[in-house]
This record gives sequence, structure tokens and C-alpha cells, in this order.
Amino acid sequence: MNGVAYFQRMARYNSWANQHVLDACACLAAGELEAPRVAFFPSMIKTLNHLLVADRLWLGRLAGTPERLALDSILHADFAEFRIAREAQDARIIAFTEQLDPETLASDLTYQSMLAGAYTLPREIVLAHMFNHQTHHRGQIHSMLIEAGTKPLAIDLVYYCLEVDA
Repeated sequence: MNGVAYFQRMARYNSWANQHVLDACACLAAGELEAPRVAFFPSMIKTLNHLLVADRLWLGRLAGTPERLALDSILHADFAEFRIAREAQDARIIAFTEQLDPETLASDLTYQSMLAGAYTLPREIVLAHMFNHQTHHRGQIHSMLIEAGTKPLAIDLVYYCLEVDA
């Protein structure tokens, strides 16, 4: 599998895993999304919003339309509104990867960090980071979901490949 195909698969997997997490969140009792939790962003809704913010920042940089958002911004406190925004962002990520070509993927990206100066990294590293960051915080949300009483989710990449993308 070439690099472009790999990132296209990762975009589809990312959306699939997010759907499973969103479905679990939708079944929670009132107040559970906002309840204080032990995590870097101390509730499920704050962690979900952080992921949306980060994806907007990273995709904006990659697409040449950078945004300026605080990493702890709450873009959507209402879960139904959040879900619509998350699904739209996942569709944008998939569309972005569908138009990638090997030359663009291999090129460097210079961007302005939210916390420091400018950096230059290969686009493939930035894109890999975006998906890795999603997985990192999605795991935290998964842990919070279990704490809230949901069943563990089978959202690893191998499950996606076995179910959808074999």
C-alpha cells in the first residue's frame, strides 16, 4: 500500500471509530458528557471538543487554510450540534485524503504552532500526527465511557479492517 492509500484508509478508519464513540456517547445518561473526569481535558465533551479543534487546526494547515483556535475551545457544548460538526469534519478529512497525491504528501509543511514558533515537517508526518492524536484522545474518551458504564468498544484499526476495509 502506498502512502496516499494508507492515509485514505486512516481517514476512513478515523471516521468509523469516531462514529462508534459518538454512538456510545449518545446513549449516556444526562450529565455524563459534562461530568468531571480524570483526563487531560477533564470531561468527555471537553475532550471531544479538543479533538475537533485539533483536527480543524491540523487540516487547515495541511489544506492551506489555517485557523486560530485555542486548544481548549468548546466549539459545541450541545452534543447533537457537536455530532453534526464532528461528522462534517470527518467528511472533510476523508475528502482531503482523497485528493492527495504522492508529491504533495512527500512535501514539507511550514506552519505556526499554537504554543510556540514556526515549524517545518514533512506533510506525511503532520498527517500521521493528526490521526495519532485522534487515537490518543479517543482512547481517553473510551476510558471515560467505560467509567460512565458503557461496554468497551472494539475500535482498534484491526477491527475496522476486519469489518469494513478488508
